[in-house]
Amino acid sequence: MKRYSVFAIAREALRYHTGWERAWRSPDPKPAYDAIIIGAGGHGLATAYYLGKNHGITNVAILEKGWLGGGNSGRNTTIIRSNYLQDSSSAIFEKARSLYETMSQDLNYNVMFSPRGLLMLAQTHHEARGYKRTVHANRLQGVATEWISPQEVKKLVPIINIDGPRYPVLGAQYQARGGTARHDAVNWGYARACSDMGMDVIQNCEVTAIRSENGMVTGVETTRGAISCKKLGIVVAGHSGVLAEMAGFRLPIESMALQALVSEPIKPCIDVVVMANTVHGYISQSDKGELVIGGGTDGFNNYTQRGSFQHIEETLRALIETFPIISRVKMLRQWGGIVDMTGDRSPIISKTPLGNCFINCGWGTGGFKAIPGSGWAMAELVAKGEPGPLAAEFDMWRFKEGRFIDESVAAGVAH
Repeated sequence: MKRYSVFAIAREALRYHTGWERAWRSPDPKPAYDAIIIGAGGHGLATAYYLGKNHGITNVAILEKGWLGGGNSGRNTTIIRSNYLQDSSSAIFEKARSLYETMSQDLNYNVMFSPRGLLMLAQTHHEARGYKRTVHANRLQGVATEWISPQEVKKLVPIINIDGPRYPVLGAQYQARGGTARHDAVNWGYARACSDMGMDVIQNCEVTAIRSENGMVTGVETTRGAISCKKLGIVVAGHSGVLAEMAGFRLPIESMALQALVSEPIKPCIDVVVMANTVHGYISQSDKGELVIGGGTDGFNNYTQRGSFQHIEETLRALIETFPIISRVKMLRQWGGIVDMTGDRSPIISKTPLGNCFINCGWGTGGFKAIPGSGWAMAELVAKGEPGPLAAEFDMWRFKEGRFIDESVAAGVAH
């Protein structure tokens, strides 16, 4: 793999950009691999990358039924943060945030990580008490967050209305090192690095069955033929329940759509990420000037990737109360991603009842921010057969045993 650099750009400019090579190979599947990862989204690609980088396992295939990054990791609002209340949640998200900071250098690919800062607005007294509690928990965890006043919020976000009659801003939890990254670039960077290590990224290869013998996984059936493997990782987000059924077990998850939208490009007006959970909307501005806007999940189970007028109305009505300036901005496009929600709104990184088959799912509405930490933990689980410290609390049997990691109730938000 040729390294990207300013010198490479200059060299290719002199020869009319005829020397660029494909970022990753598109090979036909081999009959067998040491490990197969189902799902070529961010979490699946990160799992494969850290399998190679941290554990030296490179005879790996990453299978994708559609195109690389065509699922949730290409359909989100790109927010990165680690200010969670529970210790296990904070640990894996902080690991992810720290890996994002050096990802462009590690992958030799610009993922456009922007630590612009993240605000979680408190617009009720209950919410203010909850965020102050999280700030104290973050200090004990070694995660840098702070509580700031309404005046400090106004200084960071001049367009905000802090004196709204229904939902005034009472303060905010602020993580200065939170921010955004380019979701597509994260996928592409990992795919390029995996391909360079000799792994096979195989697109348009849908898994139709999972094969097993004597309680151990032996391979998969796909639309491009049968493939054998010694270990199998299932990392398919909203379709985790479908793949689990193929492997012969059930998951405590439900799938539904999470919608987002972007506005027409406008001049720079907000240079931090703002989450307003009482009115339930969050907003940031992209490098192209678009306002990137998200809200809550659909209120019913579904597998759609489309938007709806109801969501536009609910989310924008909420945000306009806090950001009146956006009331006349035109929306440019809207989309949906399929998220898999657990009962405690925390992920599953776990062994399964099928031997040598492992699963990573249940990230709900907060999957993008966790990609590198999730991949790091999942790779350790697949390589060693046992979870490391990052994944130990997230096994699937916690729901049977009552060991919930309840971020939804405890932290006041499921993202």
